[in-house]
Amino acid sequence: MAITFTVNGTSRTVDVPSDMPLLWVLRDVLELRGTKYGCGVGACGACTVHVNGRAVRACQTRASSLAGAQVKTIEGLSPDGSHPLQRAWVNVDVPQCGYCQAGQIMSAAALLAQKPAPTDADIDQAMNGNLCRCATYIRIRQAIHKAAAMTATATAAPQAQDQE
Repeated sequence: MAITFTVNGTSRTVDVPSDMPLLWVLRDVLELRGTKYGCGVGACGACTVHVNGRAVRACQTRASSLAGAQVKTIEGLSPDGSHPLQRAWVNVDVPQCGYCQAGQIMSAAALLAQKPAPTDADIDQAMNGNLCRCATYIRIRQAIHKAAAMTATATAAPQAQDQE
């Protein structure tokens, strides 16, 4: 089945079985390997990507549902690692093994798109279901707050200049 959708801003057409999970389309067909296989049943969050702006589990999203969709992977968040979440992750020293981090960051990005200044409760709710075997949850929360502050500062600076 030929399916055309947009991945990280680029239109792509793939000829895959309709029931193939998006995870394998990304990793095996399109060779975008930042999205990780964790559990295969949508329970761990390692494979989280955005489809039409919503965080979804790539292992549970079928290729047949992608026609015309906008997909963003960790590679599309920022090619050079300059996204505030990526910078905050490094600054707070979140990763240990790092395996879950792409999914964690993509879930956090979806949260910040909805709530630019999340509370601890917002973060806990949004990140529930993204498992970290190294238990860096406190640092993940700190990094999300830091990224929110970085984004707010970057947004406020141009507005302040416009008012001068």
